Amino acid sequence: MRIIVIGASRLGEAVVSQLLDNGHNIVLVDRSRERLDDVSDRLDCGFIEGDGTLPRTLRDAYGDGADALMLMTNQDDVNILAAVVGQSIGFQRVVLQIVQSQLLEVCEELGFEDVVTPHTTVASSIAHSLENEERVWSQLGIIEGVHFTTYPVPEELVGKTLDELDMPRSARAVAIARTEEDAILDADEKLKEGDKVLVAAGSNVGEGLRKMFGAQED
Repeated sequence: MRIIVIGASRLGEAVVSQLLDNGHNIVLVDRSRERLDDVSDRLDCGFIEGDGTLPRTLRDAYGDGADALMLMTNQDDVNILAAVVGQSIGFQRVVLQIVQSQLLEVCEELGFEDVVTPHTTVASSIAHSLENEERVWSQLGIIEGVHFTTYPVPEELVGKTLDELDMPRSARAVAIARTEEDAILDADEKLKEGDKVLVAAGSNVGEGLRKMFGAQED
C-alpha cells in the first residue's frame, strides 16, 4: 500500500517504521525540516516538508493515488483539520491520533472511524491494572501491525529521557506514564522509579524489549 503519514512525532515515526518493515510505500510529511532530517537517518521513505493541513501539500503527497492518510501530529486541531482536507482531496481511508478524549465526539460527528487515542488507552489500562492488582503493562493492538505496550522502568534506566533510550529499530518510546501524578508526561521528562514507558513496536521486537526493561508480558 501507499500511505501518507502527516507528523514526524514519536508515534508517527513508530508507525512509519513498522509500515516500512511490512513492505509498504510511505511518504512522511512534516512542517519541520530539522525533524525530517533527523528521522531520515532511520526511515527509508519519501519526505515532504510542508503544512499537512493545506490542500496543496496533501495533493502533492497524494500524487497519482494513495491508500490511506494517517494524521500523527501531537496537535488534535491539526489532525482533525488535515483529516477533513484529506477527505475532500480524495483519501478514502483516514486515520488520526487524538490526544484529548473529549474531541472523540467531534471525530464521530465528522464521520472519522479510525481514531487512535494512545494516551487515553494506556492511562485506562494502567488504572485498570492497579485497581485489579494486575501487572501494570499490557499489549494493546491499536493499529494493525503496531502494538502499544507499557513497561515498568528498571533501575538502570532511571534518570534517562526517552531520547536516551537505546530502542530496537522497530520500536519507539512514545510517552511516560507516572501513576503517582495520574499523568502522561512528555518525552523530555527524566524517568523516575515507578514510571511506565509506553512503547509502540512491531511484534518482531518483543524479546529485545523484554530484555531492555527486564519485564515479561502477560
